[in-house]
Amino acid sequence: MIKNKKAKWIVRVFLLVGTIVSMFFVPWLLVKAWILPLPNTVQEQLDEAISDGFDGMIVYIDQAGKPPQYYAAGWHNRESGIPANPHALFKIASISKLYDAVAVTKLVSDGRLS
Repeated sequence: MIKNKKAKWIVRVFLLVGTIVSMFFVPWLLVKAWILPLPNTVQEQLDEAISDGFDGMIVYIDQAGKPPQYYAAGWHNRESGIPANPHALFKIASISKLYDAVAVTKLVSDGRLS
């Protein structure tokens, strides 16, 4: 009987300590993202991302049958005080290989490229 009470007490202490410790390791930013409602517009989403610490962001949306939409928030160059421009050009380095590969794969699967 004494061993059983001692074992229960040890388990309770471990559970209590585990619960308290887990409170310090909760990803609070993720919890915040799940709790807060989604922004209504793309621009609101960009402004929210800038408030989370991004320097600048540009979004280009091209939907069939609609004119392209451009959005920008933050800085193109923070040191010079140049705001983000939705029509700015950026060097995309090796990322262009990924886009090329996806485009070629889609063309091959559609039978338009062999």
